[in-house]
This record gives sequence, C-alpha cells and structure tokens, in this order.
Amino acid sequence: MSNPTTPHHADPASHHEVEVVETSASQRRWILIATCLGLLAIMVSVSGLNVAQQALAADLGASQGQLLWIINGFTVALAATLLPLGALGDRIGRRTVLVVGLVSFAAINLASAFAGDPWVLVGLRVAMGVAAALVMPATLSTITAAFPADERGRAIGIWTGVAGGGGVIGLLSSALVVDNVTWPWVFAAPIGIAIAALVITLTQVPDTREAQEGRFDLIGSFLSVLAIGGIVLGIHEGPEQGWVAPITVAGFMVGIAALVGFVAWERREANPLLDVRVFSNRTLSAGAFSLTVMFAVIVGMFLVMIQLLQAVLGFSAVRSAVALIPMIATLMAAAPIAPNISARFGYRRTMVASLLVVTGALVWLAVLPASPAYLDVLPGMLLLGLGLGVAMTPSTTAITESLPAHQQGVASALNDTVREVGGAIGVALIGSVLAAGYRSGVAATADTLDPELGHMVEEGIGGAYTAAAQAGDAAPQIITAAQQGFIDGWGTAMWIAAGLTAVTAVVAHRLIPATATNNVIATTDELLVPART
Repeated sequence: MSNPTTPHHADPASHHEVEVVETSASQRRWILIATCLGLLAIMVSVSGLNVAQQALAADLGASQGQLLWIINGFTVALAATLLPLGALGDRIGRRTVLVVGLVSFAAINLASAFAGDPWVLVGLRVAMGVAAALVMPATLSTITAAFPADERGRAIGIWTGVAGGGGVIGLLSSALVVDNVTWPWVFAAPIGIAIAALVITLTQVPDTREAQEGRFDLIGSFLSVLAIGGIVLGIHEGPEQGWVAPITVAGFMVGIAALVGFVAWERREANPLLDVRVFSNRTLSAGAFSLTVMFAVIVGMFLVMIQLLQAVLGFSAVRSAVALIPMIATLMAAAPIAPNISARFGYRRTMVASLLVVTGALVWLAVLPASPAYLDVLPGMLLLGLGLGVAMTPSTTAITESLPAHQQGVASALNDTVREVGGAIGVALIGSVLAAGYRSGVAATADTLDPELGHMVEEGIGGAYTAAAQAGDAAPQIITAAQQGFIDGWGTAMWIAAGLTAVTAVVAHRLIPATATNNVIATTDELLVPART
C-alpha cells in the first residue's frame, strides 16, 4: 500500500481542520472495491430474508407480525441511526468506523444463523441495522475523501449502481439458498462479502477524520434517531397494521415532533449534527427530493415486480430474481457514465430527461395486457433501469458535495437516509395502492365463496392460489379473478408512480439552475483553503 500524505487544511466557515488524503491510482481502485463490497453486503441483507419468510415461519414458528419485524427491524434501525453514526465517522475516523461496522455486521449475521427464536432474530436484525449504519456512510464518505474531483463522479456512479442493484443480488442468492439448503445459509453471503471488504479495508483504505474542537451533538443525534425512526416505522406499519393503528399513529407523532425539535435545535446549535440551512440550496433540495422518489420507485417496484413474475407469469423465486437482472444490469451500467452525460448536456437537462425516461417506463408498465408475457414487461424494465441509473448518480453527487470535506460522513449519511426513507415510502405507497386495487378486483368472486376461502382470496394473490387449491371446481374462476385483480391494481400503482416521477421532473427543472454542472455545488477541494500558521 502506498503511504499517503495527509496535508491539513482549514475550513474557514467552521474553523475545522480537514485531512485530504492523497492516494495512488492503484490504491483508489482497491478503495472503490472495498467500499462497494461493504455496501453490497448491506444491500444483500436488506432483501435477503424476503424469500425466506415461509421457511422462517415453519422452522421458528414465527407469526406474520414477527416476520414483518424480522424484515423491517433492520431497515428501521438502519434509517434511524445513519446520521449520528455518519457524523461519528467524521470524528473518530472513517476507516475505524468502517472496520468496526464490518466486524460487527459479520458477527451479528453469524449469530443470526443460529437464532432459534423469532424474537431473538428480531433483536439481531435490529442490531444488524445499527452495524449497517456504521458501514454505509463510511463507504461513500471514504470515496469522496480519497478520490480527486475529476475521478469522484465516476466512483460515486459505480457506488450508486451497487446501491441500486445490490437488492436483486440478495434476492437471487437467497432464492438459490432457500431452494437448495436451509434458511440459516441466507446469512452466508453477507458474511463472506463483509469479510472480503474488511480484508481490503485493513490493507488498502487510509483513514480520514475531522479534527473538530466542539462537542459532539448528542441532542441532535437523539432527536434525529427519533425523527427518522418514528417516521419510517409509521410508513412501514401503515400498510400492514392500518394507517390509524396505534403503532402507526404513535410512530408518525413521535417522528414529526422529533423532526420539528431537530430542526429547531440544529438552527441554534454551535456544532450541529446537520446544518439544516444547507437545504436552502435549490440543487441540493432537488437532488434529495429526486433521490427519495427514485428509491421509492425502485424499492416499491422490487416488491410488486416479484409478485407479478411469480403469481401472474408463473416464475419460480429463482427465475423471478434472474428475470430482474436485465433491469439491474442496465442501471449498473448507466450509473458510472452518468457524470459524462451530465458534463455534456448539463445537470438540469440530465436529471429532467432521465426522470422522464423513468416516467415513460412506468407508463409502459401501466398498460400491460391482461395476461402479460415476460417480453411485454422487459422493455419497461430496461427503460426503468436506464433512467434510474442516469438520474441517481448526479442526485447523489448533489448531496455529497453540498457539505465540506470534514462533514462527508454526515453528507453520506444524509444521502443514505434519503434512500431509506424513499424505499419505505415506495413499499407503502405502491404496495398499498396495488393491494387496494386487487381487493376491489376480487371482491365479487370472493363474495361467492365460503367466507374462509373468500377471506384468503382477499388477503392477496398468494392467498388466492392457496384458496384455489381447496376450492375444487371454483379454482379456475379464483385464479382468473386474482390475476385480473392484480393487473388492475398494478396498473393503478404504475400510473400513480408515473405521475410522481413526472412531478419530480418538473420540480428538478424549476429548482436546478441551468448553469449547474457535475460539480453541483462546489467540489470539496474548492471548500478548503490552506491552514493558518
């Protein structure tokens, strides 16, 4: 490993000292590999247990509520702790936090493989989410600190592609595991990937940190955990428990109250966790809003696309995950070249055009025939991957370059928080709209059945297939109604998503200055001046 020099600079606005790390081209390649592997381990874990729910229910005796918490406990804990743990990396060293996070993450995954009780697994998944919150901001902030301005956009693009495509890799690997061995082996892939990232980090990744004299913002950290955690909890629980259920209402009330308190506190705090005035920058706000919507679309689409492929097209879990690969491959190929596109055509044009491509893809998917084939779905998937891949990289850059180098952990955590909140919104919005359309479509058929079978049909298309197996001569009628109801709900959900992305394109056009380029705000290098002697 090369021995980087770390000249110190001072940020005149905040009187902090910042380490700017010089690295060789070879070392930067290893840094990118390590950080992307660390991110991939997290993304695989986000989606990995989705296909193992039946096995968990059978082996651990987990109820539906426990299964939901096994899945959602990870994402709620991750979203809630991103901001304070990202700031912690700025303070004590980003590589230090990354190493601690990777070791903890691998160890908790190993412990999860031996869990014999559903509530123990819930607790481990929550702890896993906290460990993931140590890793995610450190990966992106390490990239922004180690890469020079002319290489940073492409590196962020590759990182963005992994962030967008890692979930499908998790679905595919987990489906292969569940089909061939027992569910504890689902945790093997995250452990292996995390260990590989750890080895490279220890040998190749330099440490960077903020040398700050002021105190760490503990009150702001506490309020941010309550704010994001409460809001994400409410979004997750609303579709399952009901939007007026006590846990949903409590989550939103605590989250909104804490958010108001967080903003008020950060505006008066001398050393804020996040200077909320940064949102007055229109390009940053446009980037954050766009990224929220894009992750709402991509995560929500993963949820319903798997159902479409399995329940309507008749694909197995493995074949469904494989069928998503063209979309993810397109996204991952487009993300690294997005900075070049933005440099040629301008940031605003790139953002608006890519969001309109996403809108067109969703319109294509909204008008699928009543009995679609895979080739009917594929063009929309490819357009979706292309549009999202191009749009996500400049949106990420807008966030990371909105804050100076000494706060890159916070900037990265803000980027990750936006993604997590967007994903939760997408699952709630797209999933709820589709479910409502499905129930409306099958209501007439369900009313003609035995009440128990009718209830199973109304629960979802999976329940309809179970009911059909017990319904005798009525089975074909149930299957036809369920598939048609799903397509009806699917169409409504896609139209709503298309409307949302079209509005986002308008917002981006209005907020982003026409002169904005790849260096959206100002590169971190431009925010640094030589230290006083």
